[in-house]
This record gives sequence, C-alpha cells and structure tokens, in this order.
Amino acid sequence: MKHGKRYREAMAKIDRNRLYEAAEALALLKELPTAKFDETVEVSIRLGIDPRRADQQVRGAVVLPHGTGKKVRVLVFAKGDKAKEAEEAGAYMVGAEDIAEKIQGGWADFDVAVATPDMMGIVGKLGRILGPKGLMPNPKAGTVTMDVGQAVKDIQRGKVEYRVDKTSIVHVPIGRVSFTMEQLAENYNALVDAILRAKPAAAKGQYVKSIAISTTMGPGIKINPLRPLCEMTQINQ
Repeated sequence: MKHGKRYREAMAKIDRNRLYEAAEALALLKELPTAKFDETVEVSIRLGIDPRRADQQVRGAVVLPHGTGKKVRVLVFAKGDKAKEAEEAGAYMVGAEDIAEKIQGGWADFDVAVATPDMMGIVGKLGRILGPKGLMPNPKAGTVTMDVGQAVKDIQRGKVEYRVDKTSIVHVPIGRVSFTMEQLAENYNALVDAILRAKPAAAKGQYVKSIAISTTMGPGIKINPLRPLCEMTQINQ
C-alpha cells in the first residue's frame, strides 16, 4: 500500500522497534503532521483472551472525563414517562414501533441506541440490522436501562463502549488531536483502567498483549503493555 507524504513524514518520526511509555507516545502523537481536519485519536489494545469463549468476553462502557469531541446522536426506545425523560435529557430521537419500522426500512441516522427493558421485545427484532453495526442496546454497556435520562446524559458527556472483536482487539476513540495532552492522557487512563478491571477470571497469562495509539490518518505508536497506564507526572502542557 502506497502512503502519502504526510503519512511518510509521520512514520519517519516513530521508532517502529520501540515500545514507548504512554506519556511519550501521546507527546509524540501531538507532534506528528496532521490532516486538514481534527483527527480522532484511537487506542487499540490486543488482549490475551480467547474471544470465542463466553467466559473470556471483555465488554463494557466507560465515561471519558473529556468526552470524545464528537456530538453523539442518541436514539431512545421508550414510551410514556420514560420517553419524556429521554427527551428532556436531550435524546436525538425517541420512539418505539415507529422507529423500529424506520430502521427496518433502512434508516440508521444515529450513533447510539438506548432502550428500556420493556422495549426489548421490539428492539430484539432489529438484532440482525443493529448487531453488525454495533448499535444494538446491551445491558453490559448500560444501554438497556430504566434510567434512560441518565444514560443519555452519560453518553453525551463522553461515555464510550468497548468490546473485544474476534481478533482479541479492542478499538476505542479517546478524543481528538486538538485535545490537550492532559485531556488525552486522562481519557486514555480512564479507558485502560476500565479494560484492566474488566479482565475475565478465566483469562490466563499476560492479559494486555499490545497497545497502539494512532490518529485517523496516521500510523500507530506502540506503547509498553507492561506499563499501560500514563504517568500524569510525565505530562507537560
């Protein structure tokens, strides 16, 4: 694959054979040439688990202290008082059967779906559509709940879901290139700490195999998996 000039310039600044400390990696990422838009910063963590086993699933959600820098459109499946609660919390759209029909018709103009438990009979029928897109409400991610108002507020404040894929890797955005070092470091630590706490009891050996941080259009920077957290004392403004 042929890369552009900016990508090659970024690659030249990275030592591909080195495992950087998290603070060093963030500092280096901020120095790399950037695209003409405010790129997303993403963390990829490869875990020492077998995702095919039910007792080794890693899935959950965490509220990033500084959000992701993206306005999130939250769709809520609810009725009655819960629908009103979701609307007051700032949900992008609220409904039930009417929204399910729109989705079955091909509409998917939203980022996160939340549902009250009593709506799962309706939402469950959308599994084949929402599941592959990662939009299916799930109790483990806090998106199937009676507290829909709080769920909407948390998501808009920066709550992100993490889920290991079939290659044992978790990919999660932690902000934008325009964020300060402190903001990126605190978001990064919140995510890594949540994944460390989510270690399955059945997981054996080294849990965090590798970590890489990158921008939307940039190369990955490898972080030492044996010291995954960012030492805030190393962060300079």
